[in-house]
Amino acid sequence: MGLLVECPKCHRRNSPKARTCRSEGCGFNLSKYSGRVYWIEWYNLDGERERKRIGPNKEAAEQELRSKLSAKAEGRHIKKSPDAKTRFKALAEWYIKLPEVKAKHSYKRDEQTLKRLQPYLGERLLKDITPATVEAYRQKRLSEPSGRSPKNLTCPATVNREIACLKTIFNKAIKDGRAEHNPCQGVRMLKENNERDRVLSLEEYARLLAHCPAHLKPVVKLAYHTGMRQGEILSLTWGEVDLRGGFIHLRPEHCKTKEGRAIPLSREMVDMLKALRQGLPLPQVQVFTYAGRCSVGSIKRAFVSAVKKAGIEDFTFHDLRHTAINNWRLQGHDYFRIMAATGHKTLSVFKRYNTVSKEELKALVGGSRQGEKTGSDRHLYGHHENLDTKQEAVSH
Repeated sequence: MGLLVECPKCHRRNSPKARTCRSEGCGFNLSKYSGRVYWIEWYNLDGERERKRIGPNKEAAEQELRSKLSAKAEGRHIKKSPDAKTRFKALAEWYIKLPEVKAKHSYKRDEQTLKRLQPYLGERLLKDITPATVEAYRQKRLSEPSGRSPKNLTCPATVNREIACLKTIFNKAIKDGRAEHNPCQGVRMLKENNERDRVLSLEEYARLLAHCPAHLKPVVKLAYHTGMRQGEILSLTWGEVDLRGGFIHLRPEHCKTKEGRAIPLSREMVDMLKALRQGLPLPQVQVFTYAGRCSVGSIKRAFVSAVKKAGIEDFTFHDLRHTAINNWRLQGHDYFRIMAATGHKTLSVFKRYNTVSKEELKALVGGSRQGEKTGSDRHLYGHHENLDTKQEAVSH
């Protein structure tokens, strides 16, 4: 009972007099460590041992400890910390029901994250969830198969999103008085290497369309020709479609960047959307439905099934956005014009979506005769009419 010092390596609490960490296999030299973090430990009137993290200020820790011991001596019950009586599952249930959380575009992702967190943290008291616990969870997730591709392990980007969600839960809980500390504080995010270099070839595009059911085919075509995100397409309403002007005007709430943008439509895309429109639909009616109603889940499942049936490997819906952007670049369009249509704010992120083929690189040293189209050019200009009508931009 008294002051304790947290080991920065294994996070075990040690006596302030300890020269090295007592944790087996650690042995960190505490005597030469200047960034000490203090805890206090005491027994309440019920005989239960309690601990509380104070921080780097030793005087504040000593003062808090004196307050606890004085209150005990006087026979007063000290207000019990919410961290000592609340389990994570209760906190998670409170968080997911918050109106501002339900209004998030990432609400479904938060639900999925909590389903993954619950088996590991659900029954733990908040006081027992420490940075070491968070790190252990992180390592566990990195060793598990990916939900999207079971052959691969869970990627760092996915784990980072889960830790970010956990951090948000505790931040909101602290603000609401439901928690006193955030175990994610100071936990650094993993380095992400989620850049993809996957574009759809003309032959793969043909196979994919051949295996798409009727309700999925226009969704895939729009993504392939406009570079719109999956969420933007599935939430698209007729009020955002200007068939006369040849544009889609996305509203800010439907965009990842929270800024609306205009996307030009080719003649083929205008004709396709005209064929989908029945009568004069209300502006709030969604463009893409299944069985007469909006069913995002069924459309997503249909895409996964079509990719599998077409025998296309390592391909996601978001790769259609990569393909559209890369095709526009190969057509010679200005980068900033493409960025205006795709909603990219920085050139560094935009460049991640451009894939330079070996044929293009070969052209630098004379691999293609002057004036002769490369394979990539023929991909864009010579054979598109076999699948779709040739693109004629309505407006740039």
